[in-house]
Amino acid sequence: MTPSIAQLVMTRRVIVCGGSGGVGKTTTATAIAIAAAQRGRKVLALTVDPSKRLAQTLGVDRNAAAPTSISAERMAEAGIHAPGSLEAWMLDPSVVADRLIERLVTDTTEAHRLKGNRIYRQLSRLVAGTQEYMAMEALYRFLEEGRYDLIVLDTPPSRNALDFLLGPGRVAAFADGRIFQLFLPSDQQTGFFRAAAASILTRVNNAIFGEQTYGELQEFFATFANIIVGINRNASQMLKTLQNPDEVAFLLVSSPAAEAMVEAFYFRRKCLEMELPFRGFVLNRSEARPDARVMPEVSAFGEVDPVLGSALAKLQRLATLELAQVERDRKLMDELTTELGEDAVALAVPALANGAHDMEGLMHIATILMEEPVPVTEHPVPAA
Repeated sequence: MTPSIAQLVMTRRVIVCGGSGGVGKTTTATAIAIAAAQRGRKVLALTVDPSKRLAQTLGVDRNAAAPTSISAERMAEAGIHAPGSLEAWMLDPSVVADRLIERLVTDTTEAHRLKGNRIYRQLSRLVAGTQEYMAMEALYRFLEEGRYDLIVLDTPPSRNALDFLLGPGRVAAFADGRIFQLFLPSDQQTGFFRAAAASILTRVNNAIFGEQTYGELQEFFATFANIIVGINRNASQMLKTLQNPDEVAFLLVSSPAAEAMVEAFYFRRKCLEMELPFRGFVLNRSEARPDARVMPEVSAFGEVDPVLGSALAKLQRLATLELAQVERDRKLMDELTTELGEDAVALAVPALANGAHDMEGLMHIATILMEEPVPVTEHPVPAA
């Protein structure tokens, strides 16, 4: 039986929304979180792609150090009542990185020194995969704490919607790499030749960077090397957690753009390869939804003057173009539905005239997302 997003909202602990930037992914993830809270679940909306307008709508700080509860006034506006609740966190990777250091570095003095190291403060933001790893780290910790019935994770925007799962491996690969190893102090190098090379490199780098800066570099690398084992262990456990089909569901948010089919099917294929529970597509800003559009006909107005007739002719041309777009989007939905089979759902969400940055828009999208899927082929496109 094909699952609905409403069923996923009530039965899963994690819903991961993936997709490239600019397709409404963050808005969709937030609408799902609101829908779950409306149904009595304790929900965390976790995003690493914060929208300023969305943060204002929810009334939360984009730079908060921890999840923030939505105010009682805004929850009432969103139709959320006890026992349901909604918290949001526009995730700050540096905050999560500090907590990771505190947990993995047992010596509090050493942990404090590393967090104050200016090389760490900069490099923790620049290493490829760090932001993605911190999203996974935060998700994993919240699951361990068990504070929420559902966590809706809005992943970093990426052309490859599963890049965030590769983040832990990239961080570990960086730390295990040859360049990283060369920066370790000579007393931590193994083997005579490596230690001798490190000693020479120290003298050279002292001349290049200055003793103070290079000393900070060595301090950073020496301390960070000690937490690599913890990072690798956590990365492995996170992936295993996300492979649990009874607790996790992956959704791709896309658009009807020309590349949508390629992106959507690639996402699903990668989910299957990684044994991740892919559960559906949300085709955002789509014209595929059923409606009662009627082609404007001159005959409906009786006798018309030349001015009105010209206006109606222009409307007919616009309507023809719009119906062609409707047909395109419905064919796309048919292809998605056929490809998915009974394991996942394809759902179309229309573009809202005024956008979805206010609470009214988010609630409207939440209502649509909770609908039971209806076969698109049951709603033929009106004849032009």
